[in-house]
Amino acid sequence: MVDLYSVGTYNAYMGFKVGYLNDLERMLEKVLPHVILKAKLNLESRIRTLKRDWEIVYDLLNGKDNSGFGWDEHRQMVVAEDVVWKSYISVRIISCL
Repeated sequence: MVDLYSVGTYNAYMGFKVGYLNDLERMLEKVLPHVILKAKLNLESRIRTLKRDWEIVYDLLNGKDNSGFGWDEHRQMVVAEDVVWKSYISVRIISCL
C-alpha cells in the first residue's frame, strides 16, 4: 500500500484511484510469483474479519450484561477478571451451538 502511494496510485485527498486493486495484484505477483492472490477478495475478507472483531470488542466494552470488562490503555487490550471471562465464554459457546 505504501508503494501504491509512492507511485501515485493513492491521493491523500481523494483516496485510492479506480483500479488500485489491479495494481496491487501486479505488485504482489512480482514479489510472490507463484502465489495466486486476488487483492479484492483478500482485502474484502480481511475487512470483514476486522469488522467482526471490532463488533466483539465493542460489545464487550459497551454491551449490556457485559460489566466487568475494561480497556487497559497501556497494553491496548480488553481486560477482565478470570471469573468474568469464564462466564462470557460459557455463554458465547452455548449461543454458538
